[in-house]
Amino acid sequence: MDTVKIVLRGKEYEVKGGMTLRDALAKLGINRETVLATREGELITDDEILQPGETIRLVAVISGG
Repeated sequence: MDTVKIVLRGKEYEVKGGMTLRDALAKLGINRETVLATREGELITDDEILQPGETIRLVAVISGG
């Protein structure tokens, strides 16, 4: 299993392991400015390398004024 599971609003996506979070989100068409990414409850950065078999959870950021 060389894929990474990305979960956003109950929807699951799969991307290839070994790419950065930034590249994975771009491939899925998810705007990085609109989500926070966590791995096992810890926030991760855009340049984090995603490891095969792990699950990344995305939390939508609400902004407004």
